[in-house]
Amino acid sequence: MADKVIPYKDSDLGKKEQVTQMFDTISKNYDGLNRVISFGIDIKWRKRVVAILKMKNPSTILDIATGTGDLAINLVQTGAEKIIGLDISPGMLEVGKEKISAKNLDKKVEMILGDSENLPFEENTFDAITVAFGVRNFENLEKGLQEILRVLKPNGTFIVLETSVPTKFPFKQGYKFYTKYILPTIGRIFSKDTSAYAYLCESASIFPHGEDFNNILRKTGFIGVENKPQTFGVASIYVATK
Repeated sequence: MADKVIPYKDSDLGKKEQVTQMFDTISKNYDGLNRVISFGIDIKWRKRVVAILKMKNPSTILDIATGTGDLAINLVQTGAEKIIGLDISPGMLEVGKEKISAKNLDKKVEMILGDSENLPFEENTFDAITVAFGVRNFENLEKGLQEILRVLKPNGTFIVLETSVPTKFPFKQGYKFYTKYILPTIGRIFSKDTSAYAYLCESASIFPHGEDFNNILRKTGFIGVENKPQTFGVASIYVATK
């Protein structure tokens, strides 16, 4: 499970505090590095999340682990009246707020500091909830999912976009080589934090994906669970309902 992987092996801090520290450190370089590392394909994956939600006509959306707000900004295209981006990293949120202001979306998208495992909202608040590349950073995955279920409205939609591991040759072998050698090297070259991208790769490689994650969602209480593999299986979009 992802909670066994931490960014800084020699730190006495818990995973949650380490993840906060890590994202604060890399926040200024995060967007650029993501585009390089994913060859820009992550943009296409987010557009697919938006397309799925657009058909649901949500009025209120919560984007958890919003980071610098890429998905939250994209979600404006769903026509939702209010989008809240929540993240535990002040550094990432500051970058996101600058992007939102530059696009004049301040009235539509709100960025707030918060913990995914202790959401500051009442039960049955949101029509839809999204998490892009964030669930593997939860300190307690099931607690985080239970919180999401709590604040999601009945019949509401939950969508997770997360990296996964290809299972077919040669994509499986190519993915392992890329994540073991190429990604950490890129991270070391462009980031002040040499541990950050090694952690991101390692956490992605062991995080339950496909049917394993589907089963965790069902165990939490979600229904209508399905996953949609993306780009030869290097990522998956999970869709579930309360």
